[in-house]
Amino acid sequence: WGALAGAASAALLLLGAALHQVPEGHLAVYYRGGALLPRLSGPGYHLLLPFVTTQRPVQTTLQTDEVKNVPCGTSGGVMIYIDRIEVVNFLAPQAVYDIVRNYTADYDKTLIFNKIHHELNQFCSAHTLQEVYIELFGKRRPCSEGGRWSLTAD
Repeated sequence: WGALAGAASAALLLLGAALHQVPEGHLAVYYRGGALLPRLSGPGYHLLLPFVTTQRPVQTTLQTDEVKNVPCGTSGGVMIYIDRIEVVNFLAPQAVYDIVRNYTADYDKTLIFNKIHHELNQFCSAHTLQEVYIELFGKRRPCSEGGRWSLTAD
């Protein structure tokens, strides 16, 4: 009986390691040996090969990313820091596999955070301190339509 109880315990442990949950509003991407598998799973409970296959949930619903303390060098050479920029975005479910394949599951670091730094740097370097700090961002209003286009064009 001892061997049977040990085998049952091992089977339960393997089943527990194989079972995972994908939250609502997410798709799971799977990796085996570090390689992205061409399989996605929607919300719910799913099984994977324990210790060999890993999974990462990728959010496909509206989310707000916050970029903090962004440096901004003006055309006059003055460096200011933008305290906080909020970016509202979502990843279309049909684009998840290609985006993760090209940018990893942490795609927002490349496509949002790095892009915000780059676009803000380009913007600030073409404007004076007066324009950037007081006239444009001093009113605490949402980004202009032109700013939205520059972030979505890529």
